[in-house]
Amino acid sequence: MTRKIIGIGETVLDIVFRGGQPQAAVPGGSVFNSMISLGRTVGRKYPDVQLLMESQVGDDYVADMVADFMAANGVSTEGIKRAKGQSVVSLAMLDENNNAHYEFYRDKDLPAFRTPDTTVHSDDIALFGSFFAVSPATGRQAGEFISRARDAGAIVYYDINFRKNHPAEPSKFEANIALADIVRGSSEDIELLYGSSDAAKVYKERIAPLCRNFICTRGEEDAEVFSPGVHSKFPTATVEKVVSTIGAGDNFNAGIIYALVKNGFGKAQLEHLTAEDWALLVPTAMKFSANVCGSLYNYVDPDFSDSI
Repeated sequence: MTRKIIGIGETVLDIVFRGGQPQAAVPGGSVFNSMISLGRTVGRKYPDVQLLMESQVGDDYVADMVADFMAANGVSTEGIKRAKGQSVVSLAMLDENNNAHYEFYRDKDLPAFRTPDTTVHSDDIALFGSFFAVSPATGRQAGEFISRARDAGAIVYYDINFRKNHPAEPSKFEANIALADIVRGSSEDIELLYGSSDAAKVYKERIAPLCRNFICTRGEEDAEVFSPGVHSKFPTATVEKVVSTIGAGDNFNAGIIYALVKNGFGKAQLEHLTAEDWALLVPTAMKFSANVCGSLYNYVDPDFSDSI
């Protein structure tokens, strides 16, 4: 049976600004970025794996751009629903450290997002996260789909991806954490949610009772990983020149998923991850993240798969 990787999340057009001037306009969205990078890596090296994005766009030129871009990068558009109205546009303002600050423009009259009915099988991989997973407009539908994926035996990967302007309701995030086999959160995520950037403390007290496997990333600093009986650290990969950090976390997620496929990890193995297992996953994710920081684009270079 063909293995699937399914992402569910928001699809936007990111217009990137530096110094008040537009630098690039690229299709984006947290999960979308991950899926495009997976199209450029898993899609090239493991063409028997199906890549599918579940999302909603408008009926405008932006939607056409998104669909064409997905098809060109090996990601199926079957899960993209078009609705009458305008697609989401995001302004990404790069600061002096090349970190992005966002403003989103959404059509409030778009019809409600419907829970996808895509069939999911054991050992498929389902990726979700960011505001889409907790938003009053889409969180319930995302949760319903992910719950069905989990019940079918799929691997569930959840990226907390918290923002200061999100409503700080840990219970919503924790409901998603409880659905996941692997959770990733940045040190900023857990600080905003739990008032502490101490990953070991947060894992023990808040994550471990809900999910066995936790990754805490810290920008340029070492990432920490946790499983029962495991606490390991991994250094970041070298970036010659940081151009933009947009998509760094999204591509870290893509790297973990790529490594799961490359190393043949199924859901059963995620029940007992060892330090050696993590060493097969995290360094690859660091390479994905480093590559995307070297450009204005939200995904790894088209020929990146040649280096991994």
